[in-house]
Amino acid sequence: MHSFGEILRFIGRSSKRVAVAVVGAALVLAGLAMFVLPGPGILVVILGLAVLATEFVWAERLLDKAKEQATKAKAGVGSRLRRGRT
Repeated sequence: MHSFGEILRFIGRSSKRVAVAVVGAALVLAGLAMFVLPGPGILVVILGLAVLATEFVWAERLLDKAKEQATKAKAGVGSRLRRGRT
């Protein structure tokens, strides 16, 4: 038999994980919708992944890949801007 405290801790951990999943998924879906609707789609998707990464390892990996792609894109835009000025 489990103690009342153990049960409360389990419910607390589970409810936090569910809340993170719901909020993170909603942000990711809203961001994806913003790819075709007005709004900062990529930023909202990254924010959603950041929320999900607090509880899920797979989301942390996706967030790391998104950060790598953003860094590459930033470097590419920077080099194009420098070439255009000369």
